[in-house]
Amino acid sequence: MTTRQDCQALDAADPLAPLRQQMLLPPGVIYLDGNSLGAMPAATPARVQQVVTQEWGQDLIKSWNTAGWIDLPTRIGDKIARLIGAGPGEVVVADSTSLNIYKVLTAAVRMIQAESPGRTTIVTERSNFPTDLYISQSVAEQHGMRLVLVDSAEELAAQLNDDLAVLLITDVNYRTGAWHDMAALTRAAHEAGALTIWDLCHSAGAVPVDLTGADADFAIGCGYKYLNGGPGAPAFVWVHPRHADRFWQPLSGWLGHAAPFEFSPDYRPAPGIRRYICGTPAIISMAALECGVDTLLAAEPMGGMAALRRKSLALTELFARLAEERCGHLGVTVVSPREDARRGSQVCLALKPPLERASYAVVQALIERGVIGDYRAGDPDRLDQVPHILRFGFTPLYVGFTDAWDAVEHLYQVLTREEWREARFNQKAAVT
Repeated sequence: MTTRQDCQALDAADPLAPLRQQMLLPPGVIYLDGNSLGAMPAATPARVQQVVTQEWGQDLIKSWNTAGWIDLPTRIGDKIARLIGAGPGEVVVADSTSLNIYKVLTAAVRMIQAESPGRTTIVTERSNFPTDLYISQSVAEQHGMRLVLVDSAEELAAQLNDDLAVLLITDVNYRTGAWHDMAALTRAAHEAGALTIWDLCHSAGAVPVDLTGADADFAIGCGYKYLNGGPGAPAFVWVHPRHADRFWQPLSGWLGHAAPFEFSPDYRPAPGIRRYICGTPAIISMAALECGVDTLLAAEPMGGMAALRRKSLALTELFARLAEERCGHLGVTVVSPREDARRGSQVCLALKPPLERASYAVVQALIERGVIGDYRAGDPDRLDQVPHILRFGFTPLYVGFTDAWDAVEHLYQVLTREEWREARFNQKAAVT
């Protein structure tokens, strides 16, 4: 079994270890929830302070020009593009993930209805993140489409037919950490005559993404997880250049106009990706997001996303193996894929019956010990297929191998000492 000393040696030899100094992490905390909210970059407080006190407080409205506020959506978009296999001028930062899904899904449906009106199905996974499902339901209802939810690869393959209009897939599944083959699924959808939309919320900044190489059609993602942009950080949207000028996106706000300061009464969409901007950007949040994206770009001299991915795989493999070796006899099972090619940057655990009912409390006990992960409820009627999940995200920028070892040791102690039985750990909070 790997020892703590072995993990300390791995940390000492890790060429990416200096990147941790970019982040502000509380002492004594093992933060394994960057797949929900990234840690704060050390540069963020001073940058936000500069925006608030100088650019807003002193320079006031002049800062739209003098501080380049007006260019933030595309400037940060170009930085994110380097992380997701997109080109300059192809990504903008705007709005929220939900709004961006609505934009691109509506645009995709309009394209299909104009060119192949017989296609009436939007397909996604039942285990997709709820906002993807809810927005899909709304768009399907608005445009006379049918939404089909699939539970397996076999069901998905059966939907790649003449009725398929749009395939909406989250690149890395938020519950299990399972990573899709973007290139293969996109190719299969195109062969069926459909368009693809990729949700990158759990992959941008965590795993290598190559939208251009995969020939994807649309992609969206959030800024507050692996991009370290802070709570509620703006999201981003990418549209393949072959599609960008073809249709208006449905939220034709003033800043997506070709010349917004002409104040024309008639909408004329901006060329390319800029038309996917809607309203005035949230400047303070944008500034924080740029600091977060810069923490990832700092890895480029060390190998960039490829180097981060190698460390991510090593961390997640170590944690999964230790969890099985140390806690398997206590009822812990690994839900995330063990194959490197199928695993994102998180490891999800489940507890066998009857301990499964303690899943939430176990996570709360770990949090009190300083090991911060999170809990995702399963389906009470299908716990054998959709179990309660103990979710742990491994952000290679600031998580080390000793962190992984210590987290498993804390899990072992919580289970063997039955700390989860304490009443305070069984009181459900609003956010789990």
